[in-house]
Amino acid sequence: MTSSRGKEPKAAYAILAEDEALVANETAQLVADLLGDRDASLVLEEHRAERGTEFEVGPVIDAFLTPPFLIDRRIVLVRGAGNLTAEPAKALALALAEPPTGAVLILAGGGGTLPAPLKKAVKAAGEIIEIATRTGGQRKSYLDEHLRAGPVRLNAQARAMLTDHLGEDLSRLPGLLETLAAAHGEGITIDVAMLQPFLGKQGSVPIYELVDAIDAGTTDAALKIVARMMGPGGMSAHVVIASFDNHFTQLAQLDGAEATSPADVASLLGIAEYPAKKLWGLRSSLDPGVIRTALGLVADADLDLKGVSGLDERMIVEILVARLCRRMKGAKR
Repeated sequence: MTSSRGKEPKAAYAILAEDEALVANETAQLVADLLGDRDASLVLEEHRAERGTEFEVGPVIDAFLTPPFLIDRRIVLVRGAGNLTAEPAKALALALAEPPTGAVLILAGGGGTLPAPLKKAVKAAGEIIEIATRTGGQRKSYLDEHLRAGPVRLNAQARAMLTDHLGEDLSRLPGLLETLAAAHGEGITIDVAMLQPFLGKQGSVPIYELVDAIDAGTTDAALKIVARMMGPGGMSAHVVIASFDNHFTQLAQLDGAEATSPADVASLLGIAEYPAKKLWGLRSSLDPGVIRTALGLVADADLDLKGVSGLDERMIVEILVARLCRRMKGAKR
């Protein structure tokens, strides 16, 4: 996100992301940038929209439309804006049609989706800040942007270690950078030795990394991902095995289907073109029957989870992953 410090603010901002922790981080940074040296008790007014509760939009609109008095800026923050229903969203959209000078409305996402008319009004009056971190490329872009704007610099080795360590837990990045700045000084270049003591718990990794390792038949890499993914507080074995079932079921659906390109696969399965391209390439490289074998292994593991084998969840997943890797490695044409 580009800093607003020192710039004239826009009348409205909407901060949207699937991860509410990322929304909170971006909101805190935006508010800090807009406040500058101003007294928050005079400038900032906060409201929250809760799921299943009627939101009183009147005080928000009154605060936004009342010209700042004895101050040059008024910031009205609505948290949980994804919980807004049609009526309050419509009222806020109308208020944004003629925003007063010096007033800023911030809609911090959370809950559901920001209603389309309100999102359109925010875009017309200000800026939509969408934080996308679902794919590896999106996470890299997020890291690149925040490391550039951060209070310290990381050398290449420290940067690689940080990227691997955080995984999907990008919400920890701002706090970690501030901690490094407090410990070593702002503007300092951080190396691996300086970074390592502050890393803390290793972050989670996306399930597709495990699926990719299985598809490649790399048993050691896949089992390392399982260990990271299923540590204390980690992913449930049921979720992992359901993901495998979905993956191999999609491959099975391509068997005999009239699909001649990744675009056909995307249309057939109702998925994005990038994962469709991966499935298309994988399906064309596999010997017949391996997908049915893989689905059988997944089904057996699901029964084991229901108590057939008596093994613990992680061991069931590790055995399944090792078996799938062995089958996939030996099944390529």
